[in-house]
Formats: sequence, structure tokens, C-alpha cells
Amino acid sequence: MYDQVTMKLNVDPLILSALREDITSEDVSANCVMRRPQQGEADLICKEDGVICGLQVFARVFALLDEAASVEFLVQDGDTVHRGQALAKVRGDIRTILCGERTALNYLQRMSGIATYTRSVAMLLEGGKTKLLDTRKTTPNNRVFEKYAVRVGGGNNHRYNLSDGVLLKDNHIGAAGGVAKAIAMAKEYAPFVRKIEVEVESLAMVREAVEAGADIIMLDNMSREDMRAALELIAGRAEVEVSGNVTRENIAALTGLGVDYISSGALTHSAPILDISLKNLCAI
Repeated sequence: MYDQVTMKLNVDPLILSALREDITSEDVSANCVMRRPQQGEADLICKEDGVICGLQVFARVFALLDEAASVEFLVQDGDTVHRGQALAKVRGDIRTILCGERTALNYLQRMSGIATYTRSVAMLLEGGKTKLLDTRKTTPNNRVFEKYAVRVGGGNNHRYNLSDGVLLKDNHIGAAGGVAKAIAMAKEYAPFVRKIEVEVESLAMVREAVEAGADIIMLDNMSREDMRAALELIAGRAEVEVSGNVTRENIAALTGLGVDYISSGALTHSAPILDISLKNLCAI
């Protein structure tokens, strides 16, 4: 759940932007059938099994349209939900419900889909020391929602944005003139409290990163044999992350390596939505 400050500063502006995208002048369909204020209610219904996430955002959509609107939830974020299950009751002016329905559902379906997919991947790592991480491969202007959904699903967040930490990737290394040079420049410039992570693609780069004093070494798209050899080279002198096209279907092959982290962009860029509907709208 978002705290009050995060909600007002970071979440509300994004929700309002989404609402403005959907309503440029008026909701002409709603105004066709509702010419005057009329209180109503509707049921939020789950249409497939999964993990629910984003209830606070769902309710916030209606509250931003009308402070008098209310949502009575029957579940909470992180709960496993099932097809046909009633999730909530939405009450308020019928025009408010109609205007906010699609935007509220878009957030809820997307966030629940990510939480559902993440949980299915996280379960494959249970019992070991390896932590599942997301990436910055998120939908533009939806990172605050999608990274929250990863946490609800049982995953962990990698850096939130470019200001969060030092991660020297292939192009940074190329621009600096090599792994050792990039790490040395990062140590000179970045605050001492920041860990320095470097992405490597070969055993030679691994050796150079270790000798240069990297805090975290990311093994990117390396073969299983090379990853085992890399772990022997690192020998506990740095934390180790594995990355590169990691999905639910192939992560099992990585679980036995004993690395500290496995990151997967698929948690956010490939998770399908969870099908949820708002039904039975009627006047009260």
C-alpha cells in the first residue's frame, strides 16, 4: 500500500493524467443516460484465478473524480482470488462510476496480472537464497504501479530509476574504455554509500570486474557453464546477479547456481492482465 505522501506526489498525478486521456471534454455516453445526479452501486467481479493487486489505486480513481464515492473491499492486496469471486462493491454517483470504470480496471487488471505472474515465478525460487528481482523494463509512467505489483507478488525491486544506483552496462563500459576504467570512474564520482554493479558478458570481464572492486557483478546472457566458472572466479568477493531473457519457463535452470539475485524483465513486460470486471451497475 502506498503511503499518503507517495500517493499525493507520485500516484495521483499519474491517475489524473490517465483520466484526462480518457475524458478530454466529457463522458458523452454517461451523460446520454444520466442527465442528473443519481446514486448507484456496482460489483467488482474476478473472472479468472490469480493474485489481486492495486485495490488502493482502483479506489483512488473514483475518489479523485468524486470524494463522496466509496469502495467496500472484500479482499486485500496479495490475496489469491478465484473466478466468479466478488471483490468489492463500488458506490457513488452513477456518472462517476461510469467515468472511472475503465481507468480503474486498467490499473487493477495490469497490477494484478504482474502480481500473479511474479508469484508464479517466485514460487520456483522458494527454499533457496536467491532473490527474484524486477528491472526498469516497465510501461512508461506506470513504474510506481508495476514495481509495487512485483513486491505484492513476492518479488523484489531492483533500482527504481537511473538515480537510484550505479549499474554499468555494456554501453557505459564502452564509453569509459573498459570494465576497470568504468568502475574506477564510478568510484571517483558516485557517493561512497552507493554500491557499484557492473554487467559482464564474458569470463575475462568477470575477472576484470572482480579485480577492480565491483560490489555486484551481473552475469548477462552467459551459458550455464560460464556462469559456474564465473562464480569460481568471483569466489564470494562480490554479490552475483544473473540476468538475460529470464522467464517463468527457463528460470528453473538457474536455481541451482546459488547466485544472490536473478532479475527478470518479463515480470513487468510480459505479464498478462488478470481479467476483472465491474458489473451489475444499478441505481440505489
